This record gives sequence, structure tokens and C-alpha cells, in this order.
Amino acid sequence: MTESPLLSEFLREYPLYFYFSVGALGLIVGSFLNVLILRLPEMMQREWRNDCQALLELENSETDEKFSLAFPGSHCPHCQHAIKPWENIPVISFLALRGRCSNCATAISWRYPLVELATAAASVTVAFSIGVELSLIAYLLLTWTLIALAVIDMDTQLLPDDLTLPLLWAGLLFNVFTGPVSPVDAILGAAGGYLLLWSIYWLFKLATGKEGMGYGDFKLLAALGAWLGWQSLPIIILLSSAVGAVLGILIIVVQGKDRSQPLPFGPYLATAGWISLLWGSTLSTMFLNGSP
Repeated sequence: MTESPLLSEFLREYPLYFYFSVGALGLIVGSFLNVLILRLPEMMQREWRNDCQALLELENSETDEKFSLAFPGSHCPHCQHAIKPWENIPVISFLALRGRCSNCATAISWRYPLVELATAAASVTVAFSIGVELSLIAYLLLTWTLIALAVIDMDTQLLPDDLTLPLLWAGLLFNVFTGPVSPVDAILGAAGGYLLLWSIYWLFKLATGKEGMGYGDFKLLAALGAWLGWQSLPIIILLSSAVGAVLGILIIVVQGKDRSQPLPFGPYLATAGWISLLWGSTLSTMFLNGSP
């Protein structure tokens, strides 16, 4: 698959069209991510309950209603009002409806437009950094998946295999065929990322008797290593640990949470991996040289 010469030339000559198109695409994808973030954990919970009931030979308590990313259609959780297409335009519909359901006037969470705007902003940032290149498609997919994983982990402290494992394999295959990281470095990055957090997990558990993180964190760092190579792992760990420590302390102080209450590490890994994708080489040079 190759770029269309006429299209790529047009986008390079008129960059505003390029960034506007990527931003609009980001808004649309952000709307889909809202669905994914809300429904994928529920789909996982239903599957686990069904498996447990089958194992224990219990009667299935789930209804026969199909539940997936596509069904049932978008609706108000309060009054079950079906969302019309013109009520589902990213950001614009939220503003037009003044943040309320058109049927029952129940407030709509601000998180929906925020996820859409964040996805658009992140997409444009990646486009600005990568430029009009075929690899931009791959890095946008990486960015969108990281956003979904970060928000799901914040909500549920879960990092679904349905996202982390395809992300890992996609990173390996991308670097085998067209990516800038050599296949050997990608494989070492995947293995090193998993083993690094796996080792920390067991050292912490042996020392304290507690689990310091989940296996999803291992898989997410392995996926980032597959995309960015083993050389990126130190900066990802450093950034995610620093941000996690600062925000963790703020959450404890501001929200008054118990210090023993677990905090999700996935959002910090995802953020650090995304930063490393765009500015990893610059940050590594700064740290190694000790320059500001």
C-alpha cells in the first residue's frame, strides 16, 4: 500500500487542510472511543459472569439481550431515549443541547466532549510531528488505543487484553515491515517491557506480600516496547513513575484517599509512551547530557 502522490502533495502544499482533516477524524474517533471505554469493560464483566456461572453450573442470570459495541444503539442511560444522529455530532451536539438529554434534560457527562477534544488534539499533535507519511496511520492507531486504555484503567483499573495484545502484535508487525525500529529491537522491547514490570511486581510482592500492579501493566509496557524499541523503556519508566508519584500524592491530598488504595498505573504508562513516541529521542539526549 502506498500513498497517493496527488493527495500527499496536496496535503503538504496546504497543511491547514491536512491538520483540519486529522482533527475532524480525531473528533469522530473520540466519539467511538467513548463507546469503547463505556462498553468494553461491561462486555468483559458479562463474559466473566457467564464463565463463572457455567463453571459452577448455575443458571445464567444474564438476559438474552445482545450487548456489544454496536448494540444497543446509543441512548440516554436515564430515560432510554435513543440518540438521534444529529444529537451525536462530536462536541457540537453537546454544546447545542447545553450538556443535557433532549428528552429528559438529565445532565450529560462532560467527559464525552473532553475525550473527543483530547483525541482530536492528540491526533493533530501526532500529525504535526510525523507529517504526511503513511506511518501516520499506524501512529494514530497507537495514539487512539492508548487513550482508550488510559481512560478504561482510570475507570475500572483494567487494561483489557482485547486492546493490549493486538497493540503489541501491531507494533511488532509494523516494525517488521515499515516501522523505524528494527525487528530485533522491537522484539527485545516487547520482551524487556514485560519482564521489567513483571520483575518489579514480584520483588514488591515478595517484600510486602501485596500486589503493586496488575498484569495488564506488563502487557501495555510490552506493547510500547514493541512499537518504540527497547531503547525507549528507560524513559517511559522514568516519566510514568515521576508523573504517577506526583499525581498519586495530589490525589491522596486533594481527595483524601487512603494511601493503601491502589491507583491505576496504565494512564501514566500510556502518557509516557505517547510522549516518548513524539519526543523520546530529545528527552533521552537531555537526560544523558544533563542539559536543560
